[in-house]
Amino acid sequence: MAHLSPLLKQATPVIADRGDGALIFDEQDRRYLDFTAGIGVTSTGHAHPDVVAAAQAQIGKIIHAQYTTVMHRPLLDLVERMSEVLPAGLDSMFFVNSGSEAVEAALRLARQATGRPNVITFHGGFHGRTVAAASMTTSGTKFRSGFAPLMPGVHVAPFPNPTHYGWSQEESTRFALRELDYLLQTISAPQDTAAFLIEPVLGEGGYVPASAEFMAGLRERADRHGILLVLDEVQTGWGRTGRFWGHQHFDVTPDVLVTAKGIASGFPLSGIAASEELMSRAWPGSQGGTYGANAVACAAALATLDVMQREDLVANARDRGEQLRARLETSADRYAQITDVRGLGLMLGAEFRTPEGEPDGATAARAQQAAAEHGLLLLTCGAWSQVVRFIPALVVTQAQVDEAADLWERTLTSVL
Repeated sequence: MAHLSPLLKQATPVIADRGDGALIFDEQDRRYLDFTAGIGVTSTGHAHPDVVAAAQAQIGKIIHAQYTTVMHRPLLDLVERMSEVLPAGLDSMFFVNSGSEAVEAALRLARQATGRPNVITFHGGFHGRTVAAASMTTSGTKFRSGFAPLMPGVHVAPFPNPTHYGWSQEESTRFALRELDYLLQTISAPQDTAAFLIEPVLGEGGYVPASAEFMAGLRERADRHGILLVLDEVQTGWGRTGRFWGHQHFDVTPDVLVTAKGIASGFPLSGIAASEELMSRAWPGSQGGTYGANAVACAAALATLDVMQREDLVANARDRGEQLRARLETSADRYAQITDVRGLGLMLGAEFRTPEGEPDGATAARAQQAAAEHGLLLLTCGAWSQVVRFIPALVVTQAQVDEAADLWERTLTSVL
């Protein structure tokens, strides 16, 4: 009898049978508040009727129309509609399936367009599990260990993480920019550096937002040295942070934007966006893929965009995020083990530390598991898995946020 790989460990014991918005029901019809959203994927919730209808209608027409062989209408319509939400000047798109693929496509574009070999990433970033993406990932050794040698040409600079350094945001930003300049002076000369690759908010690295000053510093250095600024918005895009794109909190525009996760409400779809001039500098034949821009996934993405606009889900992410953050901070005030509540919109994390100030992954794990027993599904992140993260679907209601916060308080009472 075949089995799943023993390395695939579930974060919760739930066997999902069906979903509805921000809810999951197991095979015994027990109801759970799903504040994982498939790791930030089900942006319009589980089984939104408009997304379901769009996918069902497309399945009845054509499922797989390989887009370097024939073209299909959902893809053409999606590209046209993306102009409504993409940053100004980013008017050319390439679609693939996963975040890792999109990150690698951005890397290939950056190297080919600039003729430079190196890329600078930032400590704590997660960019995927494939070899090149894992080579640029520093959120934890589990994503990059055991299959060396990794891809060369990757250099890591500090991310302005106040909690990690024990400094203010201003001190952390000054330090990170100073160390970036030192790296450019000592390890990867600007003329050898193709791109800066960064998440506007560290995802697997612990839900740590960047700062406006740091992002402005990256943009200025990129412009000065002819380096491309590549923003990995796989987790922060599509309304998750209370803006359509996470970088909009920092008033900076990328040269290349990477997107995935929430784009199609659970169907596999990802992509990169750049200016047509930049995209055209990639080498012929360097972009393609069998399943990229699948017709059903594109139809789901169109429906997702419709739902987000009609139901004003970006504003809901902002408002429900403010509500949830206030409740999480109130809980944190009662427990010394929770030392920080941070994030943007509906991308929030609560960090656990020991009395000595060390990251406390064990207690975070107990809280995450106990929350599932109480009916609240959560995940952890951070280098030591010391952060419990809250990422519900963007359709989550005011009442559901309050219910989740009540369950979290009950969980903490039982664990701490």
